[in-house]
Amino acid sequence: MKEHTYEGKNEEELVKEAYKDLSVDQSNSYYYVTKEKVGLLKKEVVTIHMVTQEEVIEFIKDYLTKLTNDMGIKTTMETAVRDDHIIIRMFSDNDSLLIGYEGRTLKALTLVLKQVINNQIHQNLNINLDVSNYQEKRDKRIERLAKNIAREVEQTKNPVTMENMNSYERRIVHNILADSDKVYTKSEGEEPNRHVIVYPKES
Repeated sequence: MKEHTYEGKNEEELVKEAYKDLSVDQSNSYYYVTKEKVGLLKKEVVTIHMVTQEEVIEFIKDYLTKLTNDMGIKTTMETAVRDDHIIIRMFSDNDSLLIGYEGRTLKALTLVLKQVINNQIHQNLNINLDVSNYQEKRDKRIERLAKNIAREVEQTKNPVTMENMNSYERRIVHNILADSDKVYTKSEGEEPNRHVIVYPKES
């Protein structure tokens, strides 16, 4: 992935220069910083390495196209950005193979993709990979499950721990129960074993 680099003394000024030069802002770009001592006086040089969100999305599409071609699967893709999540939906001639048993292949592809991106730009991005409408159906299932668990917690007054979920799925649970006056939610644990716990509100 091509990086746009800017060198100087002041990180804040370099970031502003990069935003202006690339016509982006914090919401649609990513950067990391490296620092180096140079010269006889060992003066510190700051380097900003920036990529735009559009460039990241194009990289993802190219990477997934090559990966699925190597699997013998032809794919087309739709992309969107929602909140701070990059959403990639693949359509193929073999959806079942890309999804795998209980979505395991799709989860593995997502993990690999996130690691590749992290290696490129040194950031953990929120990437949601879907095949046809598999994840959309799962989202609806998570919403129904969250509501059912909320009713259970409301009746029993005992907290319930949900299955491990990624950040996007956890947000679905938090959002669907955010306005409840009977229960509240908290994310606990460390990735990739982070999960939501639904707690009863005190009377």
